[in-house]
Amino acid sequence: MSDANNTSRRSGGSADNKASSHTLLEGRLGYKLESALLVRALTHRSYAYENGGLPTNERLEFLGDSVLGLVVTDTLYRVHPDLPEGQLAKLRAAVVNSRALAEVSRGLDLGSFIRLGRGEEGTGGRDKASILADTLEAVIGAVYLDQGLDAAAELVHRLFDPLIEKSSNLGAGLDWKTSLQELTATEGLGVPEYLVTETGPDHEKTFTAAARVGGVSYGTGTGRSKKEAEQQAAESAWRSIHAAADERAKQAEAESSTSTSDPATA
Repeated sequence: MSDANNTSRRSGGSADNKASSHTLLEGRLGYKLESALLVRALTHRSYAYENGGLPTNERLEFLGDSVLGLVVTDTLYRVHPDLPEGQLAKLRAAVVNSRALAEVSRGLDLGSFIRLGRGEEGTGGRDKASILADTLEAVIGAVYLDQGLDAAAELVHRLFDPLIEKSSNLGAGLDWKTSLQELTATEGLGVPEYLVTETGPDHEKTFTAAARVGGVSYGTGTGRSKKEAEQQAAESAWRSIHAAADERAKQAEAESSTSTSDPATA
């Protein structure tokens, strides 16, 4: 177990240990922040409530969410001058959703530094997408307050530009549910619906979704959240329907070519 993990899992660690832990995180962020501000950014409400109502990171999260949204939106607007509003909105949603933020947080090992209450600690809170995403937004908010917009924007670019570039090449994968709905409308199949079941204890549920169109199941998916399972099911269904449509188009093209080249049909 790392020193950061040991420190973060003890509510009563020494000041030196806490300072060392913060220095490690600041090194990964590339910024040295005012100590009390960083502590607040890392304080989840579960820890605050268990320790006498300390200030939580929720206000910083609110601020960081806006800073993140502004920087990502500005980047997309400038990098893709020809994209319509709807496509820009899809790209932004692919970059600033909780799942994406959680993956960026895991790259920083941010979960090791969060101050969590015993309840969240015991149910795997350090790897929960919602907690990781919220804490990352709080850290961005703290950088903004302590260092200004330019510094916060630089941090967002460093953490999210690779994800922006990746998302720009996803095509239908930007939002599988929307892409599936568009495809089924084009094919005249109707509106997709999702049947979702869940298994496991409350703190470790697994969701399974089936994407159905016109009463026919075209794909299934699983995930740690209902949304993730539905997106996976939509992807499976999109690929199935798209492949069938491509095959029909190839057959029609072949039949047309045969009909045109056969003198008997002339």
